[in-house]
Amino acid sequence: MAAVVSTDTVKVTINGVEIEVPKGELIVESVKRLGLEIPIFCYHPRMKPVGMCRMCLVEVGFKQPDGSVRMMPKPQAGCTLPASDNMVVLTDTEAIHRDRKGVLEFLLINHPLDCPICDRGGECPLQNNTLSYGPSTSRFIEMKRHAHKAFPLSQYVTLDLERCIQCGRCVRFTEEISGDSQLAFRFRGASMQPATYQLTDFESKFSGNVIEICPVGALTNAKYRFRARPWDLETKPGICTVTPCGTNVWFDYRAGKFIRLNGRTNEEVNEEWTADRTKFGHDFYNSPNRLKAPNLRTETGFKGAGWSDVYAEILAHFEGKGSEVGVITEANLSNEDLFMLQKLFRKGFASQNIDHRLSGGWQSFEERLENKLGLNTVQTTIAELENVPASLVFATSLADEQPMTFLRLRKGWFQNGTKVISATSHPTEVDQFAHVILRYKPGTEARLAAGLAHASGAALEGLEKFNPEATEQATGVPANLIREAGEILREAGARILTTHSLLTTSEGSVACEILAGLAHKAGHKFSCLGLKANTAGAKELGLLPDTLPGGIKNSNPGKDTRQMLEDAARGKLKALWLVNCDPLTDFPDRDLAEKALENVEFLVVQHHQAIEACEYASVVLPMTLPAEQDGTFTSSERRVQRMAPVLSAPGEAKASWRIFAELLLRIQPSTPPFGPKDVMEEISREVPTFAGVNYGALDGPGVLIAQPELGEPNLNSLGGTLSKV
Repeated sequence: MAAVVSTDTVKVTINGVEIEVPKGELIVESVKRLGLEIPIFCYHPRMKPVGMCRMCLVEVGFKQPDGSVRMMPKPQAGCTLPASDNMVVLTDTEAIHRDRKGVLEFLLINHPLDCPICDRGGECPLQNNTLSYGPSTSRFIEMKRHAHKAFPLSQYVTLDLERCIQCGRCVRFTEEISGDSQLAFRFRGASMQPATYQLTDFESKFSGNVIEICPVGALTNAKYRFRARPWDLETKPGICTVTPCGTNVWFDYRAGKFIRLNGRTNEEVNEEWTADRTKFGHDFYNSPNRLKAPNLRTETGFKGAGWSDVYAEILAHFEGKGSEVGVITEANLSNEDLFMLQKLFRKGFASQNIDHRLSGGWQSFEERLENKLGLNTVQTTIAELENVPASLVFATSLADEQPMTFLRLRKGWFQNGTKVISATSHPTEVDQFAHVILRYKPGTEARLAAGLAHASGAALEGLEKFNPEATEQATGVPANLIREAGEILREAGARILTTHSLLTTSEGSVACEILAGLAHKAGHKFSCLGLKANTAGAKELGLLPDTLPGGIKNSNPGKDTRQMLEDAARGKLKALWLVNCDPLTDFPDRDLAEKALENVEFLVVQHHQAIEACEYASVVLPMTLPAEQDGTFTSSERRVQRMAPVLSAPGEAKASWRIFAELLLRIQPSTPPFGPKDVMEEISREVPTFAGVNYGALDGPGVLIAQPELGEPNLNSLGGTLSKV
C-alpha cells in the first residue's frame, strides 16, 4: 500500500549491489528487485506498515562524502523504512541471522505444536520462516499459555487464540480494506487477542480475506477445517461466477470434488481480495441434488432417458413453432453458451422470444440508454476508481451487488481522498466513508437525480423546477446536502455508479437517463452495472427479444420474460425452456410464475441441480457448471476472462453450448463447432464489440471489449423525460 510515495528515484546499495528505486519505497519491497527476500509476518503490501513483528530487521547505513559508510547503531525494520539516497542495506549478516532467530524463538515460546493438525500446516508462513531462519531447537521447557481453541468468530471464520502471534493483519484489514472495522485487539500483553466489539458475530461481507492473510493458523476457514491438506489438493485458476465483477480465484479440489476457493491476484479487477459471496458461495459444486442424466416425464413420473430421446422430444415441441415457444435464461452462463442459445432459437426454432432478465428492468430497445440518448451504459473500469476525484453511488449497495467495485472505491477514498456521495433509500456500507449521504424516499430516484443535476450546474433542459428546496420537498433529502453534493459534482472527472437494481424501480429508467446526461454534460463517466456474472455478455450477444447480437435492433421483436410468462399462463405459449433459472424463486411475481409453469404445454428445465421448477417440467436436462467446462465470461466492467475446466462433470451432464449446438445440428445439418474456442471465433466474427477476442488473448488480466459505436449523444429527449418526473 505505502510501498511507493514518489516517482523520483534514489540510489541504494543492497548487499553490495547498487540499484535505483522509487524514493520512499519501503526497503522490504526494494530488496525484491534483486530477487532477494526479507521474511515478514505483520507486513502486507496493500496495508499500512506497522513494524509489529520485527521479523524484517536489516542493518542500515549511509554513505558519507568521504566514501565511508556510517552504520546505524541498531537494526531497522525493513517494512517501515523508506528508501533514501546513499542508503546501504544489509540483509544477510551474522547479526541479522541472530536477530531473526531471536524473534522466531520468542514467537514460538507460546505457540502450540499444532502443525500436524493445523489447517495452515504446509502453507504456513510461520512454519516456513522457522525452517528457513529460525533456531534448530527450542530452549524453553516452561508450560505454554492456553487459550480458546476453535472459537467461532462467524459461520465462516474460526479463531484459535493459542496460535495468534498478534501481527494485526486481520484487524488492519477490517480497518483499511473492507472498512467495517469489526475486529480490534482486546486486552494487552500476552492476553492481547483479535475479537469483535462486544463479542458479536464477525459479519463482514469480506471476512474470508482475513483467513488468507493470517500468517499462522489462528484464523481458519470453518468450511475447510480438517477436510484436506495443502499437499492433497490440486489447484487451478478460475473466475467467480456468483458475482458480476469477474473476481479471479484459485479452485482447490481433491478427488474430483471442490474443496475451497482462494483469491488470485489480478491488479485490474480484485487485486487479491474476494467477497464472502465468492469465497464461500461455490458449494453448489458438491450439491447432493446435482442432476446427472436427462429425464422425461411419463404418466407414472420421471424416467431416465438418453440424450437422443430428449432431443427428439424437444424438437417435436419446439421446431417449427416460431413465436409459440420461448426461452428464459439467467445471465450467468458463459458467452459461448449464450451465443449458441440465441442462435438455436432464432435460426433453429424461428423464435425471438428470448430474455435473460428475470427480476425486472424490461426496457425496450428504444428505451435503453445507448439507443435513446446515444450514451454507453458502462464507461468506467474497476481499477480506475482508486484514482478519481469524486464518485456518486446511486441507488445501490455496492458491497452486496458489486463487491470488488466497492473495495476499489473505498481504496480511492482511503488512499487518495476520493470524495464519495452516497445516494440510497437505506443505509449501506458506502455510508461509512461517504462525504455526503443523501437518504431519499423510495420511489423518488428520478427527482433526486434531477435535483443533483440542477445543483451541479449541468446544462440539461427542463431542470429549472428541480432546485434544492423543491427536491427536498419531493425526496426528503435536505437542500443543504443536495447543494453540497452538487458542489462535489462540479469537479470534472467524477464517476457516477449505479446498477441494474435501479432499473427495477418505478422511476429507475428516468433516473438512469438523467444521471447519464449529467455525467456527459459535466465531464464525468457514468456506469450502470449488471448484477450477474455475464449480464454484459448476454446483452452484447443478443439475449433480448428485440436485440440481435452486436446491439442490432430486431425488426421482428419477441416477448420479454414477463410477457412470456403471461402468455404461458393463458396457454398462448405452447413450449417454454428455462435455462439455469427458476421463475418460482427469481421472478418477482410468484403467482404468475406458478400459473405459467402449470399451464404451459411443454416445459424444459435445464439446470445443474434439482430445483422447484423441475416439478412442472416435461424434460429435465443436466448441465455442467462453469468450472466443469471451458468458456468465457464478460464481467460488469466488460472484461472478458476465460474459465478453463477444473472439475469433471457429473454423470451425463453436458456443457450448455454443446446441447444447443447438437439440437441446431439436427435442424440444420452443417459443420458444428467442435469446442468453445470455435464458438468464440464465431462470436468475434459476428459481434463487432468482441472483434479480436480469442482464447489466445485471454491470458493475464483479460480483455476489455470495445464500446459500441454510438455517434454523437442526443440529449434533446431528456426534456421529455424530465417532464414525466
